[in-house]
Amino acid sequence: MCLAIPGKILNIDGNSALVDFDGLTQKVIIALIQNPEVGKYVIVHAGYAIEMMNEVDALEAIDQWKELAEEQNLDLSDVL
Repeated sequence: MCLAIPGKILNIDGNSALVDFDGLTQKVIIALIQNPEVGKYVIVHAGYAIEMMNEVDALEAIDQWKELAEEQNLDLSDVL
């Protein structure tokens, strides 16, 4: 099973990027993504961006992750 969480690219430095996961930032490898851009959303698994995602779907998925974390009495950072 793969758990992948969407995040927004804040800046790019070579093959890595700083990605925002609803207020939590993390360095992510973006080498698997074709033409990554600041401001775009990516799906991240195990520290690697694995796919680009449109903003509407990304924000919906983030809301679902937050809802799931809340139901389990977890913080979003617990699932990253």
